[in-house]
Amino acid sequence: MTYNYGKLFLLAGTALTAISSANAAQDEATSYEASYENVDKVVVFGRAEKLIGTADSASDGVVGYADFTTRPLLRVGELVEVIPGMVATQHSGSGKANQYFLRGFNLDHGTDFLATFEGMPINLPTHGHGQGYLDLNFIIPEVVETVEYRKGPYSTEIGDFSSAGSTNFNIYDKLDQNFAEINIGQNGYYRVVSGNSVELSDGNLLFAAEGQLNDGPWVLDDDLKKYNAIMKYSLENDAVRTELLATAYHSTWMATDQIPMRAVENNIIDEMGNLDDDLGGNTTRMLFSGKVETENLTAQVYGQYYDFNLFSNFTYFLDDPVRGDEFEQVDNRSIWGGNFSYSDDASLNDMDMVWTVGSSIRYDQIKEVGLYKTESRVRHTTIRNDSVDELAFGGYADVKLYLNDDFRVSGGVRVDRFSYDVTAQRLENSGSGNQAAVSPKISAAYRVHETAEIYANYGHGFHSNDVRGAAISVDPVSGDPVSAVPVIAKSKGAEIGIRLEPNDDFNFAVSGFWLDLDSELVFVGDAGATEVNDGSRRYGVEVAAFWQANDWLAFDLTAASTDAKFNLDNDNYIPGAVRSVLGAGATVTLDNGLTSSLRVRHFGSAPLIEDNSVRSEPTTLVNFGASYDFDRYTIEFDVFNVLNSNARDITYFYESQMAGEAAAVEDIHYHPVEPRIVRVGFKVKY
Repeated sequence: MTYNYGKLFLLAGTALTAISSANAAQDEATSYEASYENVDKVVVFGRAEKLIGTADSASDGVVGYADFTTRPLLRVGELVEVIPGMVATQHSGSGKANQYFLRGFNLDHGTDFLATFEGMPINLPTHGHGQGYLDLNFIIPEVVETVEYRKGPYSTEIGDFSSAGSTNFNIYDKLDQNFAEINIGQNGYYRVVSGNSVELSDGNLLFAAEGQLNDGPWVLDDDLKKYNAIMKYSLENDAVRTELLATAYHSTWMATDQIPMRAVENNIIDEMGNLDDDLGGNTTRMLFSGKVETENLTAQVYGQYYDFNLFSNFTYFLDDPVRGDEFEQVDNRSIWGGNFSYSDDASLNDMDMVWTVGSSIRYDQIKEVGLYKTESRVRHTTIRNDSVDELAFGGYADVKLYLNDDFRVSGGVRVDRFSYDVTAQRLENSGSGNQAAVSPKISAAYRVHETAEIYANYGHGFHSNDVRGAAISVDPVSGDPVSAVPVIAKSKGAEIGIRLEPNDDFNFAVSGFWLDLDSELVFVGDAGATEVNDGSRRYGVEVAAFWQANDWLAFDLTAASTDAKFNLDNDNYIPGAVRSVLGAGATVTLDNGLTSSLRVRHFGSAPLIEDNSVRSEPTTLVNFGASYDFDRYTIEFDVFNVLNSNARDITYFYESQMAGEAAAVEDIHYHPVEPRIVRVGFKVKY
């Protein structure tokens, strides 16, 4: 018999930790039990927060812990699905960054969607796998307090990667109760997580740690090993708030990438199978941040260390019939940066005014960003091996003017400048340079009634391109001359919308938008990478609604529809641009300790090639979660893909050539959703 000692050690360690913590806190637990029995359970949903009078657009929003702790999460990246119209899927192993979809974008791994964690940028420019790579696996959901989000390029304080939208994850200063939890599920799933808060030197110290193992339903086990820790110290002294934050994350995994449809139809592999069992990767990431805040001032400095290796094979034997097309992508970097903002009140002709100035600076020292051809994870050809220094600076100024009690307007400008120096193994592709962008923004909000507000927004934005593309002069494989791309791809867009808040229990927001991009990054399957493509235009509408029907029942609904096209006369469909997205849920929270949530997530069909002759199939999933609190213990039960749908998480169309095939074949390649999965958990609070 073979034992997985890692799993046994993890389970034993967690059990000992929970028992020790429970014994150490027995006196506190007794008083907690007494108070628990006499207090009704109250759930405060962030979606119920009133935003009339404070929001800058109909698509701004905030969700709180109760909004996502009640919903089952298959992956950490699904935290972004609390954002109306957004979907997070996966086409590879569970340690890799998710695929994101929003406003008609296949965002790949984050190209036009910005995420920050307590103010620190998470997207990675000039990344070994994809521009703006956004990996959220280092986040521990149990300590996230709020998820703030914005759509479109309308905010001066948001810069690179934010044309479609942006979000910021904030974690608690202090937990309501300390906890230790263990989860067990099908397919070798084990997860332990613990969170603790203590008072320290007049401040609060929060510490959370997580360990996870998962094989998944695949023929090739994912063999995910994930270790994660977050520590935060916060101190408020008079009018000054100080915060220190540190995280550490490491994971390794195997991967089942997308598979060709013909391989399944011809019974070459099972739908959970693969054509290369060497795929997978590892990621290490550490972050540190120091922040000081006053009523007017926010100043932050941060540092990050990041190391990444990924082995992939999307085309099998198309380019190399002997060794195969497996390749390795590498990224190793350090990041240093800071953010600063200052705002104050003023008056202009008896009108109230708030002005804000701010700046950000970020330096990425990329020691190695490489691409190698491999066989069984052994390198045999170097395609690129570069080192890159990239410096990004942004500055902005914004003024918000309250024309009267109901009408406010804001306008500002943001200036960004990128400087880079690329040292390539092939000297012709080395180079340095810089480019700047000026992005004006303007917004208006008018309260037509104390329960209704309308908005209008316009702004310019951008995403940066991989600076290796700005320095390139010859193709690294063929040696043919190639044209460089600009460092900055600009965007501009507008939005109108309305927000209704007739009472404390119901709110509704709808917005219509358009967005133009100078150029678009599109996935190219036969290269396993992205390339700069033509400019594009998107039109769309989004709806978000929340209804607290009574003390124990709440409903939420989000829906979006987007038309996305290249700026071309013919063959102008954007591959992977999902037109329709729907998310809905019902949450029941009873005084007897029972909580349950039923959720539906749907994303529609998308074109897979520019002439729209091949399309993906729509995907609909139903998930269910329930928990029962008794005294200081909680039992949890989650069912993912309740209806056992055989839908697809992601679909592509491109050429590939399997072993034994005489020629390349154009085919649909897809990654199936995971079949029905059941997981149970046990939590102790102390």
